Amino acid sequence: MPELFHRKLERSAIGFVLAIIAVASVGGIVEIAPLFTIDETVEEAPDMRVYTPLELAGRNIYIREGCYACHSQMVRTLRDEVERYGPYSLAVESKYDHPMLWGSKRTGPDLARVGGKYSDFGMSRILSPREVVPESNMPAYRWLARNSLKIEDLPLHLEAQRAIGVPYSEEMIENATRDAYGQASPGSDSASNVKERYGAETQVRAFDGVATNVTEMDALVAYLQVLGRLTDAAFEDTAAPEEPPEPIE
Repeated sequence: MPELFHRKLERSAIGFVLAIIAVASVGGIVEIAPLFTIDETVEEAPDMRVYTPLELAGRNIYIREGCYACHSQMVRTLRDEVERYGPYSLAVESKYDHPMLWGSKRTGPDLARVGGKYSDFGMSRILSPREVVPESNMPAYRWLARNSLKIEDLPLHLEAQRAIGVPYSEEMIENATRDAYGQASPGSDSASNVKERYGAETQVRAFDGVATNVTEMDALVAYLQVLGRLTDAAFEDTAAPEEPPEPIE
């Protein structure tokens, strides 16, 4: 009986087209319907901040070098992942990520909460992995410490991000080049302005250990050091539970 129905359907061009549309519509509805409730499903994070120009440049380098191909940025809700990497990832933590870098491949460890886990020097060493773990199959990225970071076009990068919903102000866009330099040059006049625009918790220092030049290593390390630290929303539910009330006698 099913074979007979299938044969009849194949011989009817209109019926076959309608069947394809019906099946495709089911898949489309499953993907599109949740978008209508996105305001209810994405958590609130009043303390969420945007990437600084230097961090955004580091993110661009992370994408350029294909780091996302081997490292995911999404801690799943599985117990072993939470115990290894920390609180599971929330949707709001990727609020300003365009494109998102959740990934699914883990040739290397997940990096969703790597920010603050290592010192800047430690991060730089990891980018030459065989000096740390000789059997590592991760390639070295030593040239990042030699390449000066291109910061002149960062206002255009911030404008592009604002066009797709990231709330960069005109002041942030106008000062993007100066802020990128200032964040990696703590002794400069521009350093204090970075914290004024992006918050007191913004990290300002020579991320590659050299304050005389802003390098691609500065940018990438700055980006890695804020992964999982742009908001504390994921840690709010992990606070120690309150003491149970005294039993009623």
